Amino acid sequence: MKYPLTITVNEEVYELEVPANRTLLDVIREECGLTGTKQGCGNGECGACTVLLDGEPVNACLVLALQANGKRVVTVEGLSEGEKLHPIQEVFIAHGAIQCGFCTPGMVLSTKALLDKNPHPQELEIREALTGNLCRCTGYQKIVEAILSLKA
Repeated sequence: MKYPLTITVNEEVYELEVPANRTLLDVIREECGLTGTKQGCGNGECGACTVLLDGEPVNACLVLALQANGKRVVTVEGLSEGEKLHPIQEVFIAHGAIQCGFCTPGMVLSTKALLDKNPHPQELEIREALTGNLCRCTGYQKIVEAILSLKA
């Protein structure tokens, strides 16, 4: 059985019908065609699927799509303006805060949520905000340095 779902993803409204057990991650990737949000562990441990749901970072693999009914979702694709990258994306590149890039969308969105609430975080606050995002490549230091550079 399918249920109606109206969701705004990156300012675009989608009216869909989805099964009750469909995750927000699946809808974003398969129905919206936005593949920047990554399927990592599938159980909320890695943060690769982090998106902003009404401004709050969530693991899209743990949120049922129907829980997002009537809400706004921002994915990594929603941060840039055409070819112009968001400043967070630019500093991640400039500081070498990406390696394989698999965790990057989730890291960028967790950073966005942090900076929306606290535009001038200290290093410890940054590290705490990223605790739900795992990176196997960078060792986190370059990510933290990139974020710190935004407030300079």
